[in-house]
Amino acid sequence: MNVETLAVGAFETNCYVLWAAAPEALVIDPGADAGSILGFLGKQHLTVAAYLLTHGHVDHVSALADVCQALPAPVYIHAADRTWAFGPENQMPPYFPVPAMPKGSIHPLEDGQERSDAGLTYRVLLTPGHTPGSVCFLFPKEHVLLSGDTLFAGSVGRTDLPGGDSRALAASLARIVKLEDKTLVYPGHGPPTDMAREKRHNFFLRG
Repeated sequence: MNVETLAVGAFETNCYVLWAAAPEALVIDPGADAGSILGFLGKQHLTVAAYLLTHGHVDHVSALADVCQALPAPVYIHAADRTWAFGPENQMPPYFPVPAMPKGSIHPLEDGQERSDAGLTYRVLLTPGHTPGSVCFLFPKEHVLLSGDTLFAGSVGRTDLPGGDSRALAASLARIVKLEDKTLVYPGHGPPTDMAREKRHNFFLRG
């Protein structure tokens, strides 16, 4: 698996491009800087098999419409976040206006769903707490977890925004902590980590 991390936008959201072999790739959380995302894809001669959204917050979806217009592909987001992700409640002036609705098909993600795209097989883990429809993407063969804003290196996602739920997040973390120690974690912000390190040092997982 090839993993490219593009830190985009005012909040340095991690947009990930994953591929097994060119030309198809997965694009996860295109949150801003559509030109940078498209520039990387073009440089690597990659097309897009699917756009995957870990959750609906504006800093994770704002470049989606522009990137999707240039490189059309299906979009996947959990239904609980789809209801507000492209509406006026999901804006953050002056950094982000209301995200544009991408053209084309938008499909719901479901807990336990298994998919294969771009030569990669992954499982959807519903991990509410940061938002009602937050998900993680687990790639079992590669021992890789894309955790969105559910789990960070040394911390976890905030729950004080609309739709946040600290109890739901605690339950989601109790599920994630069962993953193998060797699982590499690529979060929605900040550096990558692994489950062994988080189990030892992350206060929110040690309980």
